[in-house]
Amino acid sequence: MVTFRNPIETKTRQEMLTKRYLTSTKNLAAIMSKIVEGTAPKKFTTAHLKSLGFKSSSDQSVLPLLKDLRFLSDDGTPLPRYHAYRDASRSRAVMAEALREAYEDLFHISEKPGPGNRAAMQGKIKSSHNVSDRVAQLSATTFLALLSLADLDGPPSAPSQVGRKEPASQESEVPTRKTKNDIVSPPLDLRYNVEIHLPASKDIEVYNAIFRSLKEHLLDE
Repeated sequence: MVTFRNPIETKTRQEMLTKRYLTSTKNLAAIMSKIVEGTAPKKFTTAHLKSLGFKSSSDQSVLPLLKDLRFLSDDGTPLPRYHAYRDASRSRAVMAEALREAYEDLFHISEKPGPGNRAAMQGKIKSSHNVSDRVAQLSATTFLALLSLADLDGPPSAPSQVGRKEPASQESEVPTRKTKNDIVSPPLDLRYNVEIHLPASKDIEVYNAIFRSLKEHLLDE
């Protein structure tokens, strides 16, 4: 499959192949298991790692590795992928997703890389990052240790969007348009003030005639 990238979105070499590695992978599986078992901290720091029982300085390099795997933000805040990994039914698929992103160059060697590809992987790491044989070996060992926690054969993991706010439904976004018939006008309350200028007259019948006319034409309507 050929993938076309927007030049603006093209990954850097480091994004296609992380430089992070562990000097010892002895406790890696146990650390990842603790992520699944425990609650997510507000910040995943060295202090938090020690509180989980991993106090060795060699274990602390898991923090920058988790950041490159996009489990943690740069300040150590657990990201959606961290929370998705905590679902034990999805953990291996989530790890596979993370490895395909952080170690993209190694998946160019093989769609399903494994221990048999170690020499090719070490050569790729060494040439990409201009590192020593020792560092390339440790990087490949780290990748293979992570790979043992992933399922490359399973279905792709659902996008890690935990906590993302769902968009409002279309009905709530589109205002209801009222038709002319839907608009109900309030009843009118009109009042009239009538001024009557009476003529000067001593004949009472003149006034009686005026008031009779008012009653007939205005007051009775």
